Amino acid sequence: MVAVEPREHALGGDAPDALRVPDDPGAHRVEEVASPEGFAADPDLVHDFYDARRAALDRVEPNAAHRALALLERRWRDEDRGDVVLVTQNVDDLHDRAGSSDVLHMHGTLRTAWCVACDAHPEWTGSTNGAACPGCGAVALRPDVVWFGEVPRHLDRIEPALRRVDVFVSVGTSGAVHPAASFVQYALSRRAHTVELNLAPSEGSWLFRDSRLGPATRLVPTWVEEMLDR
Repeated sequence: MVAVEPREHALGGDAPDALRVPDDPGAHRVEEVASPEGFAADPDLVHDFYDARRAALDRVEPNAAHRALALLERRWRDEDRGDVVLVTQNVDDLHDRAGSSDVLHMHGTLRTAWCVACDAHPEWTGSTNGAACPGCGAVALRPDVVWFGEVPRHLDRIEPALRRVDVFVSVGTSGAVHPAASFVQYALSRRAHTVELNLAPSEGSWLFRDSRLGPATRLVPTWVEEMLDR
Protein backbone atom coordinates (compact mmCIF):
# COMPACT_ATOMS: atom_id res chain seq x y z
CA MET A 1 0.00 0.00 0.00
CA VAL A 2 1.21 3.49 -0.82
CA ALA A 3 -0.21 6.54 0.96
CA VAL A 4 0.78 9.82 -0.65
CA GLU A 5 0.21 13.23 0.87
CA PRO A 6 1.35 15.63 -1.85
CA ARG A 7 0.02 18.92 -0.52
CA GLU A 8 2.02 20.73 -3.19
CA HIS A 9 5.13 22.73 -2.32
CA ALA A 10 3.29 25.42 -0.35
CA LEU A 11 4.67 26.11 3.10
CA GLY A 12 1.85 28.37 4.21
CA GLY A 13 -0.89 30.56 2.83
CA ASP A 14 -3.72 29.66 0.51
CA ALA A 15 -2.69 31.09 -2.84
CA PRO A 16 -0.67 28.73 -5.04
CA ASP A 17 1.73 31.48 -6.10
CA ALA A 18 2.30 33.16 -2.74
CA LEU A 19 3.74 31.83 0.50
CA ARG A 20 2.70 33.65 3.66
CA VAL A 21 5.17 34.24 6.47
CA PRO A 22 3.65 33.78 9.95
CA ASP A 23 5.18 36.94 11.39
CA ASP A 24 4.78 39.05 8.24
CA PRO A 25 1.43 40.25 6.88
CA GLY A 26 2.84 40.30 3.37
CA ALA A 27 3.70 37.43 1.10
CA HIS A 28 6.63 36.28 -0.98
CA ARG A 29 6.30 34.78 -4.39
CA VAL A 30 7.30 31.16 -4.73
CA GLU A 31 10.33 31.89 -6.89
CA GLU A 32 11.70 34.25 -4.23
CA VAL A 33 11.78 31.70 -1.42
CA ALA A 34 11.49 28.26 -3.04
CA SER A 35 14.02 28.26 -5.86
CA PRO A 36 17.83 28.18 -6.15
CA GLU A 37 17.65 31.50 -7.99
CA GLY A 38 15.76 33.11 -5.14
CA PHE A 39 18.31 31.84 -2.62
CA ALA A 40 21.19 33.20 -4.70
CA ALA A 41 19.48 36.58 -5.04
CA ASP A 42 18.57 37.05 -1.36
CA PRO A 43 19.86 34.32 0.97
CA ASP A 44 18.91 36.27 4.11
CA LEU A 45 15.27 36.37 3.03
CA VAL A 46 15.21 32.64 2.32
CA HIS A 47 16.95 31.70 5.57
CA ASP A 48 14.53 33.87 7.55
CA PHE A 49 11.54 32.41 5.70
CA TYR A 50 12.38 28.81 6.62
CA ASP A 51 13.65 29.74 10.10
CA ALA A 52 10.17 31.12 10.86
CA ARG A 53 8.52 27.90 9.73
CA ARG A 54 10.98 25.75 11.65
CA ALA A 55 10.18 27.70 14.81
CA ALA A 56 6.45 27.39 14.11
CA LEU A 57 6.66 23.58 14.17
CA ASP A 58 6.84 23.70 17.96
CA ARG A 59 3.41 25.34 18.03
CA VAL A 60 1.54 22.69 16.01
CA GLU A 61 0.61 19.10 16.74
CA PRO A 62 -0.32 16.09 14.58
CA ASN A 63 -4.02 15.92 13.77
CA ALA A 64 -6.46 13.03 13.43
CA ALA A 65 -5.34 12.30 9.85
CA HIS A 66 -1.67 11.99 10.84
CA ARG A 67 -2.55 9.74 13.76
CA ALA A 68 -4.82 7.55 11.63
CA LEU A 69 -2.10 6.91 9.04
CA ALA A 70 0.35 6.03 11.81
CA LEU A 71 -2.18 3.58 13.22
CA LEU A 72 -2.69 2.03 9.77
CA GLU A 73 1.04 1.48 9.35
CA ARG A 74 1.40 -0.07 12.81
CA ARG A 75 -1.61 -2.36 12.53
CA TRP A 76 -0.80 -3.39 8.95
CA ARG A 77 2.71 -4.38 10.05
CA ASP A 78 1.65 -6.09 13.29
CA GLU A 79 -0.99 -8.15 11.46
CA ASP A 80 1.49 -9.07 8.73
CA ARG A 81 -0.73 -7.61 6.01
CA GLY A 82 2.09 -5.98 4.03
CA ASP A 83 3.87 -2.65 3.93
CA VAL A 84 2.49 0.86 4.18
CA VAL A 85 4.72 3.35 2.34
CA LEU A 86 3.99 6.92 3.42
CA VAL A 87 5.19 9.63 1.03
CA THR A 88 4.77 13.32 1.81
CA GLN A 89 5.70 16.56 0.08
CA ASN A 90 5.06 18.48 3.28
CA VAL A 91 8.25 19.60 4.99
CA ASP A 92 6.95 19.44 8.56
CA ASP A 93 7.52 16.53 10.95
CA LEU A 94 3.89 15.89 11.92
CA HIS A 95 3.74 12.38 10.44
CA ASP A 96 6.90 11.45 12.34
CA ARG A 97 5.55 12.84 15.59
CA ALA A 98 2.24 11.05 15.06
CA GLY A 99 4.13 7.76 15.11
CA SER A 100 4.76 6.88 11.45
CA SER A 101 8.10 5.10 11.47
CA ASP A 102 9.41 5.50 7.93
CA VAL A 103 8.15 8.69 6.28
CA LEU A 104 9.56 9.49 2.85
CA HIS A 105 9.91 13.29 2.82
CA MET A 106 10.29 13.79 -0.91
CA HIS A 107 10.58 17.57 -0.53
CA GLY A 108 12.93 17.50 2.43
CA THR A 109 12.24 18.61 5.98
CA LEU A 110 12.50 21.69 8.14
CA ARG A 111 14.01 19.65 10.99
CA THR A 112 17.28 19.16 9.11
CA ALA A 113 19.74 21.46 7.35
CA TRP A 114 21.75 20.77 4.21
CA CYS A 115 25.47 21.48 4.01
CA VAL A 116 26.24 22.15 0.37
CA ALA A 117 29.97 21.76 1.12
CA CYS A 118 29.95 18.17 2.40
CA ASP A 119 26.38 17.09 1.52
CA ALA A 120 25.53 16.33 5.16
CA HIS A 121 21.95 16.65 6.42
CA PRO A 122 22.29 17.29 10.17
CA GLU A 123 19.29 17.63 12.45
CA TRP A 124 18.59 21.31 13.00
CA THR A 125 16.52 23.48 15.33
CA GLY A 126 17.89 27.03 15.05
CA SER A 127 18.71 29.38 12.20
CA THR A 128 20.69 28.18 9.21
CA ASN A 129 21.84 31.71 8.41
CA GLY A 130 25.58 31.99 8.98
CA ALA A 131 25.73 28.71 10.91
CA ALA A 132 28.59 26.26 10.52
CA CYS A 133 28.10 22.64 9.54
CA PRO A 134 28.66 20.41 12.61
CA GLY A 135 30.37 17.88 10.36
CA CYS A 136 32.85 19.78 8.18
CA GLY A 137 32.73 23.23 9.80
CA ALA A 138 31.91 25.07 6.59
CA VAL A 139 29.49 27.98 6.75
CA ALA A 140 27.50 26.50 3.89
CA LEU A 141 24.14 25.50 5.29
CA ARG A 142 20.84 26.03 3.49
CA PRO A 143 17.31 24.91 4.28
CA ASP A 144 17.00 21.18 3.63
CA VAL A 145 13.99 21.67 1.37
CA VAL A 146 13.66 20.65 -2.28
CA TRP A 147 12.93 23.78 -4.30
CA PHE A 148 11.36 24.14 -7.71
CA GLY A 149 13.81 22.95 -10.35
CA GLU A 150 15.48 20.46 -7.96
CA VAL A 151 15.10 16.69 -7.92
CA PRO A 152 12.73 15.28 -5.26
CA ARG A 153 14.16 12.89 -2.68
CA HIS A 154 13.60 9.15 -2.22
CA LEU A 155 12.50 8.39 -5.78
CA ASP A 156 14.70 5.29 -5.58
CA ARG A 157 12.30 3.96 -2.94
CA ILE A 158 9.05 5.49 -4.15
CA GLU A 159 9.18 4.14 -7.69
CA PRO A 160 9.74 0.46 -6.68
CA ALA A 161 6.88 0.80 -4.16
CA LEU A 162 4.60 2.05 -6.92
CA ARG A 163 5.51 -0.93 -9.07
CA ARG A 164 4.19 -3.36 -6.44
CA VAL A 165 1.33 -1.32 -4.95
CA ASP A 166 -2.14 -2.81 -4.45
CA VAL A 167 -3.84 0.19 -2.77
CA PHE A 168 -2.91 3.80 -3.53
CA VAL A 169 -4.39 6.70 -1.57
CA SER A 170 -3.74 10.39 -2.23
CA VAL A 171 -4.57 12.91 0.49
CA GLY A 172 -4.99 16.64 -0.09
CA THR A 173 -3.57 17.60 -3.49
CA SER A 174 -4.45 19.65 -6.54
CA GLY A 175 -2.88 16.98 -8.76
CA ALA A 176 -0.87 19.64 -10.57
CA VAL A 177 2.69 19.21 -9.25
CA HIS A 178 4.87 16.48 -10.71
CA PRO A 179 6.20 13.90 -10.22
CA ALA A 180 3.73 13.23 -7.39
CA ALA A 181 0.75 14.01 -9.61
CA SER A 182 1.69 11.10 -11.88
CA PHE A 183 2.01 8.51 -9.10
CA VAL A 184 -1.62 7.47 -9.51
CA GLN A 185 -0.90 6.49 -13.10
CA TYR A 186 1.86 4.15 -11.93
CA ALA A 187 -0.62 2.64 -9.49
CA LEU A 188 -3.25 2.18 -12.19
CA SER A 189 -0.75 0.37 -14.39
CA ARG A 190 -0.44 -2.13 -11.53
CA ARG A 191 -4.26 -2.41 -11.39
CA ALA A 192 -4.15 -1.01 -7.86
CA HIS A 193 -7.23 0.31 -6.13
CA THR A 194 -6.90 4.12 -6.14
CA VAL A 195 -8.43 6.44 -3.56
CA GLU A 196 -8.51 10.23 -3.44
CA LEU A 197 -9.27 12.01 -0.14
CA ASN A 198 -9.43 15.70 -0.88
CA LEU A 199 -11.19 18.97 -0.10
CA ALA A 200 -12.04 19.43 -3.79
CA PRO A 201 -11.61 17.29 -6.94
CA SER A 202 -8.00 17.34 -8.11
CA GLU A 203 -6.90 17.77 -11.71
CA GLY A 204 -6.46 14.01 -11.88
CA SER A 205 -9.59 13.13 -9.94
CA TRP A 206 -10.93 11.10 -12.88
CA LEU A 207 -8.03 8.67 -12.43
CA PHE A 208 -9.23 7.57 -9.00
CA ARG A 209 -11.77 4.79 -8.61
CA ASP A 210 -12.83 6.14 -5.21
CA SER A 211 -12.90 9.92 -4.75
CA ARG A 212 -14.15 11.40 -1.47
CA LEU A 213 -14.41 15.10 -0.69
CA GLY A 214 -14.05 16.74 2.71
CA PRO A 215 -11.44 17.59 5.36
CA ALA A 216 -8.62 15.11 5.85
CA THR A 217 -9.26 15.04 9.59
CA ARG A 218 -12.63 13.40 8.85
CA LEU A 219 -11.95 11.43 5.66
CA VAL A 220 -8.64 9.80 6.57
CA PRO A 221 -9.70 8.25 9.92
CA THR A 222 -12.87 6.91 8.30
CA TRP A 223 -10.96 5.37 5.39
CA VAL A 224 -8.34 3.88 7.74
CA GLU A 225 -11.06 2.32 9.84
CA GLU A 226 -12.54 0.74 6.70
CA MET A 227 -9.14 -0.65 5.72
CA LEU A 228 -8.53 -2.14 9.16
CA ASP A 229 -11.95 -3.79 9.16
CA ARG A 230 -11.34 -5.53 5.81
